[in-house]
Amino acid sequence: MTDRNYLSQLRTPTHEDPLRILMSACLTGITCGYDGTANGTYPTALQFLTYTTAKIIRFCPEEYSFGTPREMCDIHGGTGMDVLYGKAKVLTETGIDWTQGMITASEKMLEIACRENIELAVLMDISAACGSQVIYNGNRFAADKAYQIGAGVCAAQLMRNGFKVISQRDYASLEIVYQKLDPNNKINSALKDHHEIDWYKQYFKIA
Repeated sequence: MTDRNYLSQLRTPTHEDPLRILMSACLTGITCGYDGTANGTYPTALQFLTYTTAKIIRFCPEEYSFGTPREMCDIHGGTGMDVLYGKAKVLTETGIDWTQGMITASEKMLEIACRENIELAVLMDISAACGSQVIYNGNRFAADKAYQIGAGVCAAQLMRNGFKVISQRDYASLEIVYQKLDPNNKINSALKDHHEIDWYKQYFKIA
């Protein structure tokens, strides 16, 4: 779940000292998705590019390790944190083991986060690398495909090292950050984060 208390306590950035935000490169429009696209268009993420009070650091961990285009991959046997602890694997849709490559990518993302002293990461939801709240449980192309609560490998690496991660679908949290970047932005209190929406509660049977 997102840490809104942390977000509300973020400093007020300036043009001279912008908020340092690490983002999944595809969310910024870079065509680094598995099929050579940007995995769609996400206005909530692209909005960050309009603020002069934000310094955006872009990185695609999967492109770093596997290139573009590439196979689709998912986590089998656990979450991204389990992969980091050697308890789960990352496999492509045809069964190739990409576990070590994904761990290497996560280490590179962590290196960038530390070097840039980032204050927040905004990463692609659902991804085996960048998902922060929900990821696939095994092969997403299976007839009985399923989701699980948890983070992808690279998001988990950041979280394990103390960095805060939200996704482009954590709308309530994004509103808080937008207001930090522009005090004139009025927060829409009706918006929800991913773990608060009806689909999430119904799928995971949360009251």
